[in-house]
Amino acid sequence: MSVTVSVVSPSGRAGQDVELPDEIFSVPVNVPLIHQVVVAQEAAARQGTHATKTRGLVRGGGKKPYRQKGTGRARQGSIRAPQYAGGGTVHGPQPRSYVQRTPKKMKAAALRGALSDRAASGRIAVVSGFVDGDQPRTHDAMAVLRTAIGLLDAKLNARVLVVAQAEDEVTWKSLRNAPGVRLLATGQLNTYDVLASEHIVFTEAALSAFTGQPEAAAPAPAKASTAKASTAKASKPATESADGTESSAGEAPKAPRRRTTPKEGEEQ
Repeated sequence: MSVTVSVVSPSGRAGQDVELPDEIFSVPVNVPLIHQVVVAQEAAARQGTHATKTRGLVRGGGKKPYRQKGTGRARQGSIRAPQYAGGGTVHGPQPRSYVQRTPKKMKAAALRGALSDRAASGRIAVVSGFVDGDQPRTHDAMAVLRTAIGLLDAKLNARVLVVAQAEDEVTWKSLRNAPGVRLLATGQLNTYDVLASEHIVFTEAALSAFTGQPEAAAPAPAKASTAKASTAKASKPATESADGTESSAGEAPKAPRRRTTPKEGEEQ
């Protein structure tokens, strides 16, 4: 079942609709797959720079606390052993990488499932643009954003993910400091950010680039100009050049061919 979304313009709702592709926005949701991909994405975000000192790294403890025999106490070789206060840590965390290998097809399938879940609940919107003109305006962009997600309150009380092209500087400068708005480029769209946001708003250019579908094309120009050009070219009068060859009025006369054979009496 295809999903159709009305395009919102900066001046209000436009008269055109956009049909979201079924292969991206109407697929079955695989919850275990989405969970696996999100866990792997969160694990890859960990720095893994934690470290603890073992008994060999703690300063001090080079001298034997007391003699080996004759004291009645357990034998000890260093006051930096794990059982001493201030001693080393046994099996503590060490720097490591938490990256989990996730195939690209699994990531793509999880993203399609997350987008399909948002589309099924009517939380995907498309806008033609956020600002009229070339000057960024956060106030106007937020008004368009609230209209797109159907929020009539003056305050944005929901987390919104806006997907725009990286070259769209007006959108980025208008919404980059807006509270509750997460901006991503088309190639950065991922499962975690989709699930962490209540609404997903695409620009028309970003949706076209993400789905691979062309944007609404402008009407093709009439072919009268081509016919006029061909008629004008055919009606150009032909002129005769100095060497007797004919050429059109718009073309330069051809230069006479250079003689390559010597004249009579000239040396070769």
